[in-house]
Amino acid sequence: MHLTPENTFKKLIVIGDRVLIRLTKPTERTESGLYLPPGVQEREKVQQGYVIKTGPGYAIPVHIEEETWKADDEKVKYIPLQAREGDLAIFLLSGATEVIYEGEKYFIVPQSSILMLEREEDL
Repeated sequence: MHLTPENTFKKLIVIGDRVLIRLTKPTERTESGLYLPPGVQEREKVQQGYVIKTGPGYAIPVHIEEETWKADDEKVKYIPLQAREGDLAIFLLSGATEVIYEGEKYFIVPQSSILMLEREEDL
């Protein structure tokens, strides 16, 4: 996995169901052999890259009871995303937003535009 040092992205907060992805090089192949040939990338507008950072997930409303004896909890709860930092994501380019951060190109992608994830499970 080719991730940038984590401290570079500590200032960034990804919102909601979005994921920050750094593209892989067209010839880059994962340890399991997964890669997208250049023809597919151009014709289908599909890309692959590593998940750098994720948002908290899908916000769900929480009913708030006005009881003074209860501690103030977080007013919003989230359904977490399937994507995790370090995953290889295959995603649709049409749903992505290109950004430049510290001189490098990244994509902000809603989870709904991610077609597949490859995760290196810890043994």
